[in-house]
Amino acid sequence: MKIDELRGKSKDELVGILFDLKKEQMNLRFQRTTGELSNTSRVRTVRKTVARINTLLAQPEIASQKVTAKSKKDAKPATSEKKKVKAEKSSGKEASDVKPAAKKKAAK
Repeated sequence: MKIDELRGKSKDELVGILFDLKKEQMNLRFQRTTGELSNTSRVRTVRKTVARINTLLAQPEIASQKVTAKSKKDAKPATSEKKKVKAEKSSGKEASDVKPAAKKKAAK
């Protein structure tokens, strides 16, 4: 199926088509194994159509992941502070005794 045909379908229809294609894909694998497969190009076509449907189903999730990725960039200092606290606890030193990584390199 072409991507334009798939974009016109609802999410429920896409899930139904995906389920049918997965069944067909499994049957094609069995036919290939037993030597009964006559149209070998069908395996590739089914695999590509499954990938197209999965891409369409994932598109709203991709947009939300980009937003969370941006917010994670802002949260990086907080995670590095957590690492410092863990390092302090494991080494038994106080916060004033722990040097940042840049100062360690400059001191050597």
